[in-house]
Amino acid sequence: MEEPKVRKRLLFSVSSLSAGGAERVISELAGSFAETGWEVGVLTLGGQANDHYTLHPEVEHIALDLIWDSRNLWQSVVSNVRRSRIIRQAAVLFSPQVVISFIDQNNVRLLAALRGSGIPVIVSERIDPRRHPVGRSWALARRVLYPLAARVVVQTESVAQWAARIVPRSRVRVVPNFVRELPLPILEGREAAHLLAVGRLDRQKGFDVLLTAFARADLMPRGVRLTILGEGPERATLQALARKLGIAEAVHLPGVVKDPETWMARCTAFVLPSRYEGFPNALVEAMAMGCPTIASDCDSGPREIVRHEIDGLLVPPEDSEALARALVRLFDDSVLRGRLGRRAIEIRNRFVRERILGQWEALIEEIMEDKQRM
Repeated sequence: MEEPKVRKRLLFSVSSLSAGGAERVISELAGSFAETGWEVGVLTLGGQANDHYTLHPEVEHIALDLIWDSRNLWQSVVSNVRRSRIIRQAAVLFSPQVVISFIDQNNVRLLAALRGSGIPVIVSERIDPRRHPVGRSWALARRVLYPLAARVVVQTESVAQWAARIVPRSRVRVVPNFVRELPLPILEGREAAHLLAVGRLDRQKGFDVLLTAFARADLMPRGVRLTILGEGPERATLQALARKLGIAEAVHLPGVVKDPETWMARCTAFVLPSRYEGFPNALVEAMAMGCPTIASDCDSGPREIVRHEIDGLLVPPEDSEALARALVRLFDDSVLRGRLGRRAIEIRNRFVRERILGQWEALIEEIMEDKQRM
C-alpha cells in the first residue's frame, strides 16, 4: 500500500515586501519553492499597501499589518506583546515544518513569538551586523534569542565568524544570494558617458562619497551623467550636496524603478560606493548584465563578489579620492571597460540560482531531520 504523501509547508517572514534586497530575495525564494511542490507562505508584519514585489500566485501572503508607532515605553511593551501573540497565531495556523526569517529585528520578533511552539526557525542576517546599528535593546535581544534558532544563515564567511560568537559554529551556514533571471547581457553599444548606481538613499550606501568622487574626477565637463536609482531619507541631503559640488545638472535621482536591469544594460559603468554591505543584489545584477564595475571593498560582500582587476575594481570604503581615480581610469580606458564587462558576466555561473537553492533545500531538509530525531 502506497504511503500518504507528506505535505511540505514552508513559511518565510520579513517585515514587508517594499523595495529592498532582502525583500526581493524572499519573494524569489518563496516562488522557487512553490514551483518545486512546497506549500509556501510569506508572513509580513506590514500590510500590502507599500508592496514593491509581487509574489508567485501559488504563494500565500499573510500580511499582518502590525507596524505602528508607540507613544511611550509602556505602550511599546503592550504593543510588542500583542504583536508577538498575533505572529504566533498566524504562524501556528499556517503550520509550517520550518520558518525562515530575514533581517535582525524581524528575526528577534519571530524567535520570541514562536518560542516553545515546536516550529524550528531559521534566521538570516542580510547585512553586516558588525557595522549596522540596531540599538542596544535589539542587540541584546538578538544575543539572547539567536541561540534559540535552528540555524543562523549569513551571506559571507566574515559575518559567519561574528555569528559563531553567538551560536555554535555548527549551526551557522553561509548562503549567498543567487543571480535572478535576467535578460542576456549587452556588451557592445553601451552608452559612453553614463555612470549608474542603485540602492536605498541612506548613509550606509555611501552616495555622498560617490558625489564627492564624481566631482573630483571632473567627469561632468566630459558630458558624463550620474544616475542613482532608489529612494530613501537622504534624498534632500544628496541633492543639496550635488548643488554644493556644482554637479547638480549631471546628477539624476529617478527614485525606485521596476526594471533596474534595463538601466544596467545601457550604462557605461556601475558603481557601488557603500560604507558596508551584506551581499548586494544590485552589484551582482550589474555584473550579470555585463557592467564594468567599481565597488567599495567592504568588510563583507563586494570582496566575495568582485575579483579585483579581473571582473571589476575594488576601492577602500569612504575614500572619495580612490574612487575618483578609479572612475577616471574606467572612463579613460574603453579596453579596460570591455575586459571587465566580459569577465563580469561569469557571475551568472558563480552564483547560479540552482546551486544556491540547493543549499537552502539541504538546510531545510537537515532541520526537518533534526526535528524527527527529537
